[in-house]
Amino acid sequence: MSEIGLYGLGRMGGNMVTRLARGKHRVVAGNRSPEPVEEAVGHGAVGAASIEDMVKQLKPPRVLWSMVPAGEVTDHTLDEFAAYASPGDVLVDGANSYFRDSMKRAEKYTAKGFRFLDVGVSGGIWGLQVGYCMMVGGPADAVAVAKPVLDTLAPPNGWAHFGSAGAGHFVKMVHNGIEYGMMQAYGEGFELLHASEFGLDLHKVASVWLQGSVVRSWLLELAERAFEEEGTDLANIKGWVADSGEGRWTILEAISHDVPATVLAHSLFARFVSRQEDSYAMKVAAALRNQFGGHAVKKE
Repeated sequence: MSEIGLYGLGRMGGNMVTRLARGKHRVVAGNRSPEPVEEAVGHGAVGAASIEDMVKQLKPPRVLWSMVPAGEVTDHTLDEFAAYASPGDVLVDGANSYFRDSMKRAEKYTAKGFRFLDVGVSGGIWGLQVGYCMMVGGPADAVAVAKPVLDTLAPPNGWAHFGSAGAGHFVKMVHNGIEYGMMQAYGEGFELLHASEFGLDLHKVASVWLQGSVVRSWLLELAERAFEEEGTDLANIKGWVADSGEGRWTILEAISHDVPATVLAHSLFARFVSRQEDSYAMKVAAALRNQFGGHAVKKE
């Protein structure tokens, strides 16, 4: 087993620490606020009061893994890693970072004598039990150092090294773009079922589709679970869907490579529609129908 420092104990980071500790790794866990660190210690980790403290408790070559949100917070965390790390240490970004940012970070930290890995992590809150699918980019020698950690975090055959810096986050970006499309297809299909005159039990539909159907998937399992917990009408859930960046980046890359990613683009724009209380575009369409055809307009 190996040693690892992991900073950022949110929903995924905290569970990753627990999975590693259960796998008999020595995990030094850090976080901006102390409560998640105390919880991680309860699950078998070693607590760190700061990034400096975390690094000092590990022997080189260290694996220093950041699980904070993508963007400036990731830059700040990696810079702090570098401030206290030793040449040859492996700095890992496990956030959903833009792959071109990962390429720049790799160049920056390699020039300072460190090794950098970008690791796209999928598995959500279920990763603790079933493992995390991980997509890795960076130099092979850094992957070799991190391999025991990756082997423990992933299910069997659940991680792969895809190439140079940025490759891991690129594969994860497209993965999330596909996820958008699958979720939208399920959403539209179940909306049609819900609107039918048959009074369908959507939990039953999802359950039977999971038994050998060509549309069975883990997302469908989660739909079945949601209908069981919330009921067919999903009355307690507001139809407001966020996006965290990967879908947008996927579409930008599709445009740059002339790839007609029509389903993925539609699923992204559908999320934008979900955030509108009353679509201005639909107001214009209604007004035009009224103007050219005298069709009725509903007033506010």
